[in-house]
This record gives sequence, C-alpha cells and structure tokens, in this order.
Amino acid sequence: MPRKGAYAPGPLLLAMPVHADSLAAWINRYIESMVVGGMQPMTAMNCRSQLSIFNAWCHERDLLRPSEITKPMLERWQRYLFYYRKRNGQPMTMQHQVVLLHRVRGLFRWLARHNHIVANPASDLELPRSMPCSLPEVLTVEEAEAILATFDTTQTIGLINRTMAEVLYSTAIRRTELASLGLYDIDLAHGVVHVRRGKGGKPRRVPIGERALAWVQKYLDEARPLLLSDQNQGALFLNERGEALSPPTVARRMERAKRAAGIRKRGACHLFRHTAATLMLEHGADIRYIQEMLGHTNLTTTQIYTHVSIEKLKQIHAATHPGAKLQRRPNDPDATGDAGAGEG
Repeated sequence: MPRKGAYAPGPLLLAMPVHADSLAAWINRYIESMVVGGMQPMTAMNCRSQLSIFNAWCHERDLLRPSEITKPMLERWQRYLFYYRKRNGQPMTMQHQVVLLHRVRGLFRWLARHNHIVANPASDLELPRSMPCSLPEVLTVEEAEAILATFDTTQTIGLINRTMAEVLYSTAIRRTELASLGLYDIDLAHGVVHVRRGKGGKPRRVPIGERALAWVQKYLDEARPLLLSDQNQGALFLNERGEALSPPTVARRMERAKRAAGIRKRGACHLFRHTAATLMLEHGADIRYIQEMLGHTNLTTTQIYTHVSIEKLKQIHAATHPGAKLQRRPNDPDATGDAGAGEG
C-alpha cells in the first residue's frame, strides 16, 4: 500500500539540476516541445505538475532514465495510483488517475516518435474502460447574484472583481481566457468577446450581455486608468501593480467572493461557466450553440450539461406530457385512474 503524500517532492525533483539523459531532463524537454508546438502556458504548467508525480515515483525506485522504464513498471505505476490514498484517507479519483496515465503515455509516445527510446513501453498500456464522470455543480440564479453582490464596487479592486465576475457569468469563458483578454478584445458596440487564445489555441467569438458590458465600461472609465502604470500595457484586467492578472489570481478572487456569499459548492471561475451553460440550456438554447460558446471541440463534452438539467426536464415533462399525471375519476379522490377497472 503506498504511503500518503508519497509524491510530494515531484516538482522539486524536476527543478533540480539533473543528468542530461535523466527522466526529469526528458520531461522538461518534452514540455518545452509542447509549448513550442502551441500548448497553452497554463496547460503546460499542469502537465509539468502531473508528470512530476510520475518522476518522483520513478526516482524512489531508482528508475532514473526513460530507457529503464518497461511496460511492467508502468503497470505497477497504474496500480500505485489505484491504491494511493490522500492525507484524508480518500482514494484518488478515477478522473485524476486517467489524466496522470494519459500524461505518461503522451511523454513516452513523444520519446519514441523522436527516437529518444527504442520502443514505447506505454503503447499497450490499458486505461480504465469507463471513467465515472461527476456532474459539475451549478449555481442557482439567486446564488449567482449573491456572489456578485459581495464585491464593494466603491473600491477599485472591488470594481475590477465585480467586472470579471460579470464577464465570467455572462460569457462562460475560462479563467485563462479571461486573464488573456486584451484591451480591445471586448467589442462594446457589438456585444462580442474575442477569445483569441482559447483551449488548444483555438480562437472564437462569444456574445456578452448588456449588464456585463455596462460593468466593463464602468471598469474602463473608473478603475483601469488608476491601475495603469505603463501606457503600452495591452491586458484588459490589471492588478494593483498595473500588470496583467494571472489565472490563479482570478480564481482566488472568485473563490473568496463565493465563500463570502456563504456558498460551498465546488469551483470558482468554472462554477460560473457551468452555471451559464446550464441556465441557457434550461431556457431553450440549442446544445450546439452551447458547444460553440464554450469552445468544446467534441459535442460529447457539452452533453454533460444535459444531465445537469434533468430536474428542469422533469418539470417540463410533468407540465407537457399528457400521460405524466395520474388521472382521477370525478368525485373519487382516492381512485387511481383506470387501474383495477372491471374488478369485482
């Protein structure tokens, strides 16, 4: 049974000076190659963190070079993930296990493709056939408004935070996409947000509502000039030093607002994203429109929101389906329709 917290030194091991042919060195080269090929910085950061877990596991077992790693070793790694327990005693989620295994498969596929290893030991590694997918939590309209009401918009920081929250709620864009918005990426005249660096480097255009636009205009008029320290700064949302806000900073600010509103649901920025998609579906938006708005390549990814909306679907079914309600006979409140008709 693996001990708890066993892979904590992972990031440190990747950052340490290593032999040129070590696994850590090749992981660093792999990530650099992915970034050069167009991987987004936040994705690269996550990839590095995930592969550092594998590197730490290998380091503990004196597997120091990619050539020393075999398929049986990778199967041991897979079993390790399955039996791993977090500090609170809970197992690692199946989703997390699959992500880590995919990262390792990607690393060895790259190493083999570029002839850095003779054969790919991960090519036949079998991943779990099914991955239970937990449904995203969503806010009610009242909860969303409660979060928005927590910001003190008489203060500069409160105004920028309220504006960012309004944009997230209105457009369902990701935190990385929000943080990367340029000064002119929100078209105030036409009500469109130009997401130039979406997931996978794919640009898209997203509509934005009038209320969010009003807050953006207020931020541009009243807050951004006070934050701006360099006239050449092209980012839309700035921190107190006049620099572009980072995605983690955006997430922390939204998390604080959520907790200030007394809401304990999972997520921060993504909570607004899930909520926007679900509410639009519930009010009649076509799922393919939602797919385009969210920037999903595959419709299957978007279809999770149809499961979130099942309660609304049940309400619609009860209101519109002719057989949804139990029919009662006149003057017979205890009767159950035609069931039992003809019985003695």
